[in-house]
Amino acid sequence: MKIAQMLVETLVEAGVQRIHGIVGDSANAIAYEIKKNGKIRWVSYRNEEAAAFAAGAEAQLTGKLAVCIASCGPGSIHLMQGLYDSHRSYAQVLAIATHIPSGEIGTSYFQETDPKTLFKGCSHYCEQITSGAQMPRVLQTAMQHAVSRKGVAVVVLSGDVSEQEALLPKYRHNLLLQQPVIRPSHRELEALADLINEHEKITLFCGNGCEDAHDELMALCEKIKSPVVVTLRGKQFIEYDNPYFVGLTALIGYRSGYTAMAKCDVLIMLGTDFPYKDWFPHDAKIVQIDLRAENLGRRANIHTGLVGDVKETISALTPLVKEKKSDKHLKSILKDYRNIREDLDKKAAPDRSSTVLYPEYLAAEINRKMAHDAILTADVGTPCIWSARYIEMTKGRRLLGSFNHGSMANAMPQAIGAQVAFPDRQVVAFAGDGGFTMLMGELLTIRHYKLPIKLFIFNNRRLEFVALEKMVEGFPIDGVELDNPDFAKMAEAIGIKALTLRDPADVQAVVAEAFAYDGPVVIDAYVNPMELSMPPKVDMAEAKGFALWAIRETFDGQIGEVLNTIKTNFLT
Repeated sequence: MKIAQMLVETLVEAGVQRIHGIVGDSANAIAYEIKKNGKIRWVSYRNEEAAAFAAGAEAQLTGKLAVCIASCGPGSIHLMQGLYDSHRSYAQVLAIATHIPSGEIGTSYFQETDPKTLFKGCSHYCEQITSGAQMPRVLQTAMQHAVSRKGVAVVVLSGDVSEQEALLPKYRHNLLLQQPVIRPSHRELEALADLINEHEKITLFCGNGCEDAHDELMALCEKIKSPVVVTLRGKQFIEYDNPYFVGLTALIGYRSGYTAMAKCDVLIMLGTDFPYKDWFPHDAKIVQIDLRAENLGRRANIHTGLVGDVKETISALTPLVKEKKSDKHLKSILKDYRNIREDLDKKAAPDRSSTVLYPEYLAAEINRKMAHDAILTADVGTPCIWSARYIEMTKGRRLLGSFNHGSMANAMPQAIGAQVAFPDRQVVAFAGDGGFTMLMGELLTIRHYKLPIKLFIFNNRRLEFVALEKMVEGFPIDGVELDNPDFAKMAEAIGIKALTLRDPADVQAVVAEAFAYDGPVVIDAYVNPMELSMPPKVDMAEAKGFALWAIRETFDGQIGEVLNTIKTNFLT
């Protein structure tokens, strides 16, 4: 059996249903075996970066191994952006990086790179197969790394080597999907219970590691009267059916989430490696519970850190804590949350303006019409903010984005990966105009496979989040403007239904029409470019920076933009 044939058959046995990538000469033998086997679908893209993003989305949504492939040299380099995002999102992805002819390695041959060095930073495992004696062990080792450590593994394979005979078929075995129970010792749990029992104001800070732990968290909150703050990655698993939910924190959050953490006695971090150290409380005792010991204490000065699965840990902890009699802390934060929620909803009101299309209103209307089990992908920047603040998660909805890696252009390829994996579910993408245009060619992939994705482009004609960063640092807003084409006409020209949205009076009808259409739709929404996404707290340095920006823009003759920004965000 040739290496390429064994590779394909091993992937089939592991449950892989599709490979995301672009064909190329160094991958020809593998592509041929995929076609001959007939049990794996090759999904073709216009850029390998999109293929890696799509594979990462599939892995996150299914919880199973996903695969992407690229041809040698530049093709493999294109994979890296999506693989970095997948790796940092703990997505189980196997990347097959095909390589130049084995006899030419080390001679500066055409398209030669050093794949093992390139992929070292975005993988748990990266190894090159140079002979049939390594198969199937290297492939199986790579898959085990991806599924057990939850991240990217890379197999490097020259085209000519893929046609060699695999010498050790007896070493083949099924992919081992072990799920051990990992939780802290009883002694550690008793110490944590004592800490909780000794203090009145407890706040839970929940991240992506809380997947499958919703009911256990609700039982704990009921007992200790704790408000729940979530990260953006944790929102999809914690927000729904949660009377203790008080929002998010940091730049995309709002005041109640920040206050719940700032005013607690004990903050318990559950399954989150939240990176922004300036948003942690200064006086509270911080406890961190994470499945990965290396994450403990690297973001904040923690009182103690425990290693364990959130669901198993909380299940064992809850019987040990005493029920709290006072819910004063919880009620205070919930009241603040309701007030903030009212303010946010006012910004999304249909009657806020008869002439200006506000992104909050558009996001809120999409939320009202989205399916209860829709999958939403959001670009980095303001699309993340509108998703965080106006898309309500139900038990069936999912939310994906480049929330850890922070790469632009993720929304559309992730939506492709989601729709390919779940053809019968509604998939919605919130794309920024900057992110969308980075991988605009993937519209052709959507058309080619007739994927019924609803792609909303928040077209504010500039890199809005970069503009905000410039404001708070006191710099003039330059270099962020985008001279966009008519995205709707462009989509129509390639055969995709398109709708243009400028008038706020048309929002409800356009959103309804988009969701009713049985096929892909591009909605080019000309949203207000002056809309700021204000964080829950503004420190003196940021206020000073904003004032300095206003002064500089005024002296530069941009007083109109300053007045419009102030009017839009502070006087309405």
